[in-house]
Amino acid sequence: MRKFVLSEFPERADVAELVDAQVSEACGLKLVMVRFHSSAPIFAKEKGQINLSFFFFPTLDFRKCGSVSARSPLTVKRVGKINLNIMREEFINSITENQATFGLNLPEQKIARLADYYEFVQKHNELLHLVAPSSASEFAVRHVLESLTLLEYLPKKTRFVDVGTGAGLPSIPCLIVREDLRGTLIESKAKKTVFLESAAAELEISSRVQIINKQFEEAQDVRFDFVTCRALDKFAEKLPRLLKWSNGAKLLFFGGNNLAEALEKQKIKFTRKLMPLSEQRFLFVERKSGIK
Repeated sequence: MRKFVLSEFPERADVAELVDAQVSEACGLKLVMVRFHSSAPIFAKEKGQINLSFFFFPTLDFRKCGSVSARSPLTVKRVGKINLNIMREEFINSITENQATFGLNLPEQKIARLADYYEFVQKHNELLHLVAPSSASEFAVRHVLESLTLLEYLPKKTRFVDVGTGAGLPSIPCLIVREDLRGTLIESKAKKTVFLESAAAELEISSRVQIINKQFEEAQDVRFDFVTCRALDKFAEKLPRLLKWSNGAKLLFFGGNNLAEALEKQKIKFTRKLMPLSEQRFLFVERKSGIK
């Protein structure tokens, strides 16, 4: 058993969120390197392993028990190393085997970069809840290949905005594959926003990405030609406000039958593209007046 202590922290919701069972489980990763920083996450990585990453706030101080006087110690059980090599290989195989079904023929270097993105999400998903738990193959198909169906509708050198992007879906896979694209990622949760900034730097797409930590209604002076959205909370409820905010930009929304009903209620004309290998997930493409 290894003990850590939290000292000098106020009663704040963001700290309380860290100090829960998930942190306890995450802290138990064997042979993990932990680094400390005041406000931004430090991502320590070692090939083939998942290493612990935390968002440290100025008021949060982690110290090993023994060298300092312990107050409210957090006891963490060590568990075995988690090897990402097999998961990465499964992800790459799934992309390679299924991409033709999605009308894609990706170069090996792009597939490798998409695998880097997959690994980066997995390293931080347990703490940040970026996506629902899934196998590497499911992530490849449902999250990455489905996101890439967007590319068919994005002209060269397009600027698009991704509202409620979360883990960076669908925007980051699109930006990885198409170097001519520029994207604005809007995410209201601060810790996910910092994750996105780190992911953009890690994947070398920062120069083509703007990341905004606000509700979409609060984001002003954003330039874009297309609006996409994949997993916005209460999507149908927020749709009228999102349509008004979009200010005439073309809509590319992922969703199911409930979203179709909401779009029809707002008198939005659209075509729907069924996602390959799915029976109920669609990409809704707005049809502008006079455009077939």
